[in-house]
Amino acid sequence: MNVHALGAGTVEWLGVTYRTILRREDSEGRMSVVDSVSPVGSGPPRHIHHAEDETFVVLSGECEFWLDGETFTKGPGEAVFVPRGREHTFRVIGDIPSRHLVILTPGGFEDFFVEMARGKYGIPEDMPAIEESAKRHNLTFTGPPLGAE
Repeated sequence: MNVHALGAGTVEWLGVTYRTILRREDSEGRMSVVDSVSPVGSGPPRHIHHAEDETFVVLSGECEFWLDGETFTKGPGEAVFVPRGREHTFRVIGDIPSRHLVILTPGGFEDFFVEMARGKYGIPEDMPAIEESAKRHNLTFTGPPLGAE
């Protein structure tokens, strides 16, 4: 897949579309914003961002979040702040995909999604390559996705 086939700044990985709407280069490195559309049932393995704070703003659909052992649901117009160093994950629940903004401070982690799309990596079969890229992006995987326990 050509990572630019979906439009400038847009990639698709594991059924999720990521469109970077504010690049770190456009904010002096201070932040980036990714507009993401995730299908029902999707969500990453539990993980920790060591260098970035992450804010989710849910625009449509519903997401179940897990943050340091606490589970809660957020829907349209609601947000979740995940400070760097905190173990977390989420999963799209309900009947429709979730569109949400992912705000990263500082910016730069959005390059991980581009790398994953270019490599067409799958989970769990490509975890060694995914973890290698994650390490370069200050990310550690700590457990399974929600629903896979």
